[in-house]
Amino acid sequence: MVNSVCRRLAGAFLVMFLPGQLLAAPRVISLSPGNTELAFAAGITPIAVSTYSNYPPEAEGIEQVANWQGLNFERIVALKPDIVLAWRGGNPQRQVSQIEALGSKVIWLDLKSVADVEAALRQLAPFSPTPEKANQAADQLAQEFAELKARHKTSKPKKVFLQFSQQPLFTTNNDSIQNEIVSMCGGENVFANSRVPWPQVSREQVLVRKPQAIIIAGDSRKAEAVEKNWKEQLSVPVIAIDDDEFTRSGPRIILAAKQLCEALDKL
Repeated sequence: MVNSVCRRLAGAFLVMFLPGQLLAAPRVISLSPGNTELAFAAGITPIAVSTYSNYPPEAEGIEQVANWQGLNFERIVALKPDIVLAWRGGNPQRQVSQIEALGSKVIWLDLKSVADVEAALRQLAPFSPTPEKANQAADQLAQEFAELKARHKTSKPKKVFLQFSQQPLFTTNNDSIQNEIVSMCGGENVFANSRVPWPQVSREQVLVRKPQAIIIAGDSRKAEAVEKNWKEQLSVPVIAIDDDEFTRSGPRIILAAKQLCEALDKL
């Protein structure tokens, strides 16, 4: 009884005397679709997001303040964010630094592995109104990835070409989360040793490496177009993985991994 009363009195004291900003959830802005997914997974609802922030569905109704051309600097400043989640690979350093200079905390994210996604979720936990949600999401991602990895550790490598555009052809080397899940599922990225993280390659460079399959981000219609484009020179299966799940470094990367592992198992 005494302990219960003491806890209630302590709570009342905090409400009365702590600054309001320490009690309210931080005002968070996300500057990329992947960061938006991370925020929601951590239990944070941003006050503004970037274009193409379409998951979870409630993100689509949030004001957009960033796109591939840059940031709406004036609007971001007017919203007075406590925290800005910036994308190292896509947001302009100068504008983000100016926002930081005005007092917002900037968290730069550049996630190249599943472990990076897990760490980012834990990093966001202190800023979430439900930090346990962020930690649970990190735990679940780590567990599911470990289980998937264990099931495929003896898979015979299959040479694959990761195709991220058609004209020109772009792929990735071994320093990306996409390469990580391909390798984990038993795939061998034919451009893994490229010195450039996202190299532009020629058709001849692909053909000489003799991939056993092509992996794309997209749907069956896109897969058909890619297959038709290569048909005369390279007749191999085209594996289509959900675009957003595969290209965004967020918690849903595990869904892309499961889909990819299942497809490679059938080759």
